[in-house]
Amino acid sequence: MEQHQARFGPAGRPESFAAMGYKRTEQLPEYLSRFGLTAFEYQCGHGLKVNRETCLRLGSLCREGGIRLSLHTPYYISLSSVEQEKREKSVRYLLESARVAELLGADRMVVHSGSCGKLSRGEALELAGDTLRRAQSALDENGFGHIRLCPETMGKVNQLGDLAEVLALCQLEERFLPCIDFGHLNARSFGGIRGREEFARILDKLENALGRERARCFHGHFSRIAYTPKGGEKAHLTFADQEYGPDHAPLMELLAERGMAPTIICESAGTQAEDAAVMQSRYRQSLAALQQEDR
Repeated sequence: MEQHQARFGPAGRPESFAAMGYKRTEQLPEYLSRFGLTAFEYQCGHGLKVNRETCLRLGSLCREGGIRLSLHTPYYISLSSVEQEKREKSVRYLLESARVAELLGADRMVVHSGSCGKLSRGEALELAGDTLRRAQSALDENGFGHIRLCPETMGKVNQLGDLAEVLALCQLEERFLPCIDFGHLNARSFGGIRGREEFARILDKLENALGRERARCFHGHFSRIAYTPKGGEKAHLTFADQEYGPDHAPLMELLAERGMAPTIICESAGTQAEDAAVMQSRYRQSLAALQQEDR
């Protein structure tokens, strides 16, 4: 088991980081401690240009503070491109991402699953799987085999990365972990996650596909997301925005009841830390209630 309880944290710097007077990346662990959060996802979506010393310092401080780091790889990675050159570049980008992750001490890298374009979903999935396998080989050859690749469920209907597709990718290699983005799944199903039953169905599929031990430590993203009637994901929202779901509470209860211990990264629009803390509180309340029942 990788951990006994779920971890929660934000993706990138929330708006309150600067509002509280923080300026430097190295101050993130102190900031996160004010919310009691124990996870952080370092954002490299727009590129891998980083300061080596800053990454090393952040990683050291996070280890001291008990904060688990993950890294989001560049958005321009294309696992399922029909162009072999683009897929080969994607393997190199994932290797470069692993070098940054190693500096940070991050042990998980989130990667977008790809797009279908003019391909059938099956053809796109096959290409994405081949790219991921070659990326894993590159990581192994360069001493980064301990860093886990996490293909992400995507929010737009035309993107590769519904739940079944991500689980199929993860079945190709035991070390792959799914990044289950519940907001994305809700958006691509046009509000299909309405409550406990739908969350339970997702967790059931996860466990059936990967087995209990790998499923219990999955990587997760959560936010409320606006969507269009046909295309899916439109914009990330905050927990204060109530028009679009999903609601976090039923998921927190299920995680506690099932003894699952994922890392849940909040991607709310500016209130990532505050909303992550709300999820953590609900999760811990659910754990406490279960413990009370057992007495």
